[in-house]
Amino acid sequence: MIGVLVSGRGTNLQALIDEGLPIAAVASSRNDAYALVRARAAGVPTATFSLDCHPIREERDLVMATWLEEHRVELVVLAGYMHLLTAPFLERFRGRIVNVHPSLLPAFPGTKAIEDALAAGVETTGVTVHYVDEGIDTGPVIRQELLPVEPRETLEERIHAVEHRLLPAVVSELCAR
Repeated sequence: MIGVLVSGRGTNLQALIDEGLPIAAVASSRNDAYALVRARAAGVPTATFSLDCHPIREERDLVMATWLEEHRVELVVLAGYMHLLTAPFLERFRGRIVNVHPSLLPAFPGTKAIEDALAAGVETTGVTVHYVDEGIDTGPVIRQELLPVEPRETLEERIHAVEHRLLPAVVSELCAR
């Protein structure tokens, strides 16, 4: 069973839902994340674990990990989750947390990957699905797909299209193991 962590619009979550993957629960860092609407529309249980309610990140992550375990989550997928996970969460799901990132890691980690690639003037960027560890986008790469930067005007849209195809494919394979 899959638990998905979200913070925003939820387009990657929707790609997982559309693929028919066994999503048991969706947790968000923000109660106004549109991803929660998508999850509820699909009949998936949701919860919000904000730092407003849990000001200590480790406490928040322990409560969230327990909630996911109560929903029998075995694999955690970060789909636009914009918070770093702390050691207590990582230890509970060690080797079972994956993230999708809009660059060819290790190049351009962090929250501004597309802007950083454009500013660097690279000809090629892409999408990476990787395991999550303690660092910022430093976990082992599972799969990457290259994408030309040009035409720049459509880069973000093309990256999202690859994310929406690559993430469900990798998650499906991991679930089959």
